[in-house]
Amino acid sequence: MKRAIITVIIIAAALGGIFFILKNNKAKNDAVTQEAAKTNANVAVRIDTARMESIDGTYAANGTFEPKQEVTVSAEAAGRVVRVLVDEGSRVSAGQTLAIVEGDKLNVNVANAQANYDNAQQNLQRFESAYKTGGVTQQQLDQARLQFETAKNNLRSSKLTAGDVTIKTSVSGIVNARKIEPGTYVNPGTPAFDIVNVSSLKLRVNVDEKNVASLAVGQSVDVTASVYTDKSYTGRITFIAPKSDGSLNFPVEVEVANKGNDLRAGMYGTANFGGKSAASVLVIPRTAFVGSVSDNKVFVAKNGKAIETKVVSGRNFGNNIEVLSGLNAGDQVIISGQINLLDQTAIEVIK
Repeated sequence: MKRAIITVIIIAAALGGIFFILKNNKAKNDAVTQEAAKTNANVAVRIDTARMESIDGTYAANGTFEPKQEVTVSAEAAGRVVRVLVDEGSRVSAGQTLAIVEGDKLNVNVANAQANYDNAQQNLQRFESAYKTGGVTQQQLDQARLQFETAKNNLRSSKLTAGDVTIKTSVSGIVNARKIEPGTYVNPGTPAFDIVNVSSLKLRVNVDEKNVASLAVGQSVDVTASVYTDKSYTGRITFIAPKSDGSLNFPVEVEVANKGNDLRAGMYGTANFGGKSAASVLVIPRTAFVGSVSDNKVFVAKNGKAIETKVVSGRNFGNNIEVLSGLNAGDQVIISGQINLLDQTAIEVIK
């Protein structure tokens, strides 16, 4: 009996010791957990400062040179080409005759129309005289007048057609292609020559929406050509598209005087907008933006918290982005750790 009581006492003491040890360990674990919660309550972040920087204001856009004018000269009358007066590469002036089309048939038409006209005129004179004496009626006189007007119009038309036996250019320039030879039979509208005017060229480039606002028609532009690394040209903006394309780029045309004809249509060129201007702008690192730059969202470190801030981004300067509004110089922006942040989240700045 005594032995049983002692055994029970020993077991109870052992259980009590185990319970005390477990309770003591739980208290220690709770204390460690609470301390860890205090230590990790703030999100670790890195920051940088929004600052004013002097930025090169130039913006470059690439394109190809196009001729100021490009015209296809066509035949205006049917016939056989008897002479071609210019070759490819020839310089021509507006109104110059480029080729002559056989006009014998046309001249015959003019002669026939002239004979009909003379006959109708004589008939009209006879009918007018006869009408005065009562020899013809008013209706017969009116018919004679109608025939005379018809003959006159036919003569005028045949003379105009006969004048089209020459193929002329309406613009000055250089013959880029000759599409006819002596003996070629042409119809009205048959292409005969391609004329290009390269006294000045057009450089067509695309400018993004953040830079097009600073451009204006008539503004001077520095232009370079890829094949002439030691030369530069002065251009003038002649057109800015009122509507952007699908990539939010605006087509812009720059006219460049081609003195000496160094430049050729089809060459690769660069328009440098803004000259050599420099401007002081507010910039922040690209890494400060949450998501993409176009989302215009950053976190500002203030009083130990992350403040979600909407900004308006501007131009891209490599690793830095211009900020047009939403921040001031000296503001501390968070550049890492944003994935763990919400507005008003407590933060700890690390280096």
